[in-house]
Amino acid sequence: MRHQFLIPMGCLAVVIAIVWLAPGSASGQAPVSPAKAVPAAKASILRTPDGRPDLQGIWSFATITPLERPAELADKPFFTEKEAADYENDVRKRNNMDRRDGGAEADVTRAYNDFWWDRGTRVVKTGRTSLVIDPPDGRLPPLTAEGRKRQADRIARNRGHEFDGPENRPLPERCLNLQGSGPPILPTAYNNNTRIVQAPGYVTILVEMGHEVRVIPLDGRPHLPQDVRQWQGDSRGHWEGDTLVVETTNFTDKTAFRGSSENMRLTERFTRLDPETLLYRFTVDDPSTFTKPWTAEIPVTRTPGPLFEYACHEGNYGMAGALAGAREEEKKAAEAAEKGSK
Repeated sequence: MRHQFLIPMGCLAVVIAIVWLAPGSASGQAPVSPAKAVPAAKASILRTPDGRPDLQGIWSFATITPLERPAELADKPFFTEKEAADYENDVRKRNNMDRRDGGAEADVTRAYNDFWWDRGTRVVKTGRTSLVIDPPDGRLPPLTAEGRKRQADRIARNRGHEFDGPENRPLPERCLNLQGSGPPILPTAYNNNTRIVQAPGYVTILVEMGHEVRVIPLDGRPHLPQDVRQWQGDSRGHWEGDTLVVETTNFTDKTAFRGSSENMRLTERFTRLDPETLLYRFTVDDPSTFTKPWTAEIPVTRTPGPLFEYACHEGNYGMAGALAGAREEEKKAAEAAEKGSK
């Protein structure tokens, strides 16, 4: 095991966290996806007092497997053991923030040294070359014409106005919605732990990245009215056999997960495979953005924790300086224009 102290980087937040990384293993030539494996006997599944599968605990999402399959692996859905080992070694070398091969500017760009990062050290247990399992090519489906236009409009609206005010800054920088915090939950550069707690009628999911908490009712109540929108959407859960299914709607038009619209419908599935593994699968369905739904799958590993509170402040502290700098540049530009007109 390895202790690692983590603080945010890039999204401008401050935290000290301890992450215990559980070892994983690369799969062979034709690994079997946990979703297709023979289910464990019902008697062997850990259960809560009400008879439901016990999903509780702290789970690590850390993995170096990318969301989409890299172009160089276009026709290769699975690694062999040797290929997985070679890929892992290559990724570690490329992402090593302690290397000194680019001069002072590269050192500044890399910012925190490698000690603070928690990208994971292994590919997912299935040996897959991407987290996306559908479409079969491991890539997100193309955007619709509407999706492309909406994305272009977003970029155009902000171009040249990036520092007009705080509302023009990215959501992670403003500590409003951080990469990987979900839903859906995805591995990111650090803070890849998630805690699940179950109680009669509810399940609670705490994500270390951003210290985000979702309290999900399981009593069949309807979603919120369509005119009520939330950063993390509105989640409702139910059981399908031994799988917890969580459906989330009512996102805002600002969250835009992978370019999605506010009408994205997200379906997450949580299945306990064994004492050390939880299969997390999610499907994004947004016809106004993607030409068809797409699905990703992550077998996550149990870890002893603990989780530490994530306090996101740095971006807010820096906001005054960033906006003040922009106003100063505008002032100088105006003065230069005035001189040029005389």
